[in-house]
Amino acid sequence: MGASAASSALVWATDTLERAGVDSPRTDAEWLLSHVTGIPRGALIPARLDGPDGHQLDDHQFGEFERLVRTRAARVPLQHLIGTAPFRYLELAVGPGVFVPRPETEIVAGWVIERAQQLGSPRVVDLCAGSGAIAAAVAAEVPSARVYAVELADEAHRWAEHNLAGTGVDLRHGDIREELSELDGYADIVVANPPYIPVEAWETVQIEVRDYDPGLALWAGPDGLDMIAAVEEAAARLVRPGGLVAVEHADAQARCAPQIFVDSGRWDHVRDRFDLAGKPRFVTAERRRGHAPIV
Repeated sequence: MGASAASSALVWATDTLERAGVDSPRTDAEWLLSHVTGIPRGALIPARLDGPDGHQLDDHQFGEFERLVRTRAARVPLQHLIGTAPFRYLELAVGPGVFVPRPETEIVAGWVIERAQQLGSPRVVDLCAGSGAIAAAVAAEVPSARVYAVELADEAHRWAEHNLAGTGVDLRHGDIREELSELDGYADIVVANPPYIPVEAWETVQIEVRDYDPGLALWAGPDGLDMIAAVEEAAARLVRPGGLVAVEHADAQARCAPQIFVDSGRWDHVRDRFDLAGKPRFVTAERRRGHAPIV
């Protein structure tokens, strides 16, 4: 296919992605067209594209656009193709080897940020940091905070290093069960978006997730709770009495994820919270006062 009006290319791309089963074909087509042309996505509206000054794609641009659309139709994640993912007020670099941050996690980060803003100069720890999304958002929106992050996977750690460069976040490469021992009992808030998908749910998981997000960021034992339990233990070690924890989980874990915190006997005010779609999304709790942290 040769040179084409941007409006025609967008129609073709939307149809191609829709037939491929992509969840948001028009949106993804717009992001890819914006990536190729440099036109802000918000400007990709019919009134502008179809007008007398409507944008024409040259042969090179359309060739690149066609390649990206066909690759996206093969279910390669959009974020891998454009190289970035939005997260709150940030644009994070992402690609193979790191979990692509989702809008649902922005709600978790927002809860943490609101609490951190009330604490002056809090110590905030992001466990299972992945791309560094939550840590980066906290550092950007709560400049007074001392932010720490821990990531185990080598490739994900490299992405986090890139995204957290210059932010002041103290990034550690290691196991959440062992890292940051110098903070034991002193952290004000611990937050995590750990792996929480049961291995047996593989066939029900979106292709872009199961085939392209790293397995270490997805699967967590037969019931999906293995790493949530590990986060509870790490948070109980790190958080001061009266400090807070927030942990993302699947909507099907609305009862069993909070129960981990209840059953441990180390937390008060255990509560499950919802995302913008009204689905159970994350558990929060306060470290019980009068109980020494785990050491």
